Amino acid sequence: MRNLFLFFWKNYFLFLFLLLESLCVYLLVQNNNFQRASFINSSSAVSANILSATHDVNQYFLLKDANEKLLKENAELRSKTKESFSLILNSHQTVSDTTFHQKYTYTSAKVVNNSTNMRNNYLTLDKGSNQGIKNNMAVITSSGVVGQVKDVSANFCTVMSLLNSKTTISSKIKKDGSYGPLMWDADDNFGTATLHDIPTHVRLITGDTVVTSAYSTTFPENIMVGTVESFVKKSGEFFYTVKVKLSTDFKKLSYVYIVENIMKDEQEELEKISEPDKKSK
Repeated sequence: MRNLFLFFWKNYFLFLFLLLESLCVYLLVQNNNFQRASFINSSSAVSANILSATHDVNQYFLLKDANEKLLKENAELRSKTKESFSLILNSHQTVSDTTFHQKYTYTSAKVVNNSTNMRNNYLTLDKGSNQGIKNNMAVITSSGVVGQVKDVSANFCTVMSLLNSKTTISSKIKKDGSYGPLMWDADDNFGTATLHDIPTHVRLITGDTVVTSAYSTTFPENIMVGTVESFVKKSGEFFYTVKVKLSTDFKKLSYVYIVENIMKDEQEELEKISEPDKKSK
């Protein structure tokens, strides 16, 4: 308390000057219309700027909730698109409300961990078995393919990224449907992958669009993969090796969609029954 008193005593003249200066300003504003109007306009502008800045800060902190809400709405909308349904053709009877069966459902998820600089890269998402997630589900973003669910706990799952030497995705050249396995290896950076087994009769050009093919029980067809960056044909081979510039920026992943193929188990069970016949040939 004594130090506070000494502080005021030592700065007595400064505080007295500020008090008198404030009094002068008040009297000037109160007794002159021009100065009063100028003061009011200036104070209104300052208040408006402060309120605007406060509003911007509040909006920034609300963005997280808004993004999560939008992702959930997008996931619901994706589940209702035509691509998420399979057409049922029945020559004997067609019932209008069963012409299409839902094939894919979408769940939004947040990326809580991610790697891009290893030979086998993984992501961790904040959705697990409690939210209906299972292994081998597809993971995509609005810009393209991300990877495939590998392991699942109650509230989290790990995803084998496309940037993983063990990941193979059936992909095709969109313009003519020529397909082959898309893989990533150590020779590729995090922005490219390699598409194999594209026949040399295909007229490839740089910039051709590459999407997922129908020959996958995991990914919906026509999900964006990337564009043709370059292609080569090795001597004596009849196929191109195509370098694909990936449409997904794996360095900027924040939110993704987990895709479930509802008919996946039925298809795979049927194909297992036919597997012995394939081997006997």
